[in-house]
Order: sequence, then C-alpha cells, then structure tokens
Amino acid sequence: MPWNSQNYPESLKNFTPEVREKAIEIANALLEEGHDESSAIAIATDRAKDWALRRGIPVRQGDRGRP
Repeated sequence: MPWNSQNYPESLKNFTPEVREKAIEIANALLEEGHDESSAIAIATDRAKDWALRRGIPVRQGDRGRP
C-alpha cells in the first residue's frame, strides 16, 4: 500500500514533516521494488534518519538536529 502525507505508518508520526516525507518517498520506492511493507518501513526509516543527519535536519519533532 503506497503511503502519503496523510496516510503513513504509525512509526513515522513523531518525525519532522520533512523527514517523514523523505521516509515515505523511500518506502514507496522500496514497495515498488518488491519489498514487503515491514522491511520497506524499516529501511526507509534508517535511510531517512541518515539523510536528515547528514544535512543537520532534526529527525524527530523537538530535536535540534546535529552539526
């Protein structure tokens, strides 16, 4: 099931909107490649966190990010 900004996995609810959107984008791409939902979510979560941290973007709401 593809996700969007209104319908996404519960595990992404505390992410900042920017990181959540990136995780959704990655997860949907993984689904198209044939990954099952649970692995797509796990992989997308890790990749979106890495993406944000490399850019100094806060991952979770209330985070300040990292240099």
